[in-house]
Amino acid sequence: MKIKDIREKSEEALKAELAERQKHLFDLRSQAVTEKLEDPSQLGKTRKDIARLKTVIHQRKLEKAKKA
Repeated sequence: MKIKDIREKSEEALKAELAERQKHLFDLRSQAVTEKLEDPSQLGKTRKDIARLKTVIHQRKLEKAKKA
């Protein structure tokens, strides 16, 4: 997921995507423990996606606070 795609989404869509990615990360960690994880790089990619989503959500929150 690219930052450009993230910035185009609404706040509700970002929160839904964040929840989905966090669930996916939990599933990946469960697979890693049971040694059924096929692509270990997915853990890092998912963590980075979560960080990007949280960053954009936080930036928007700061912008709203600045305007008020």
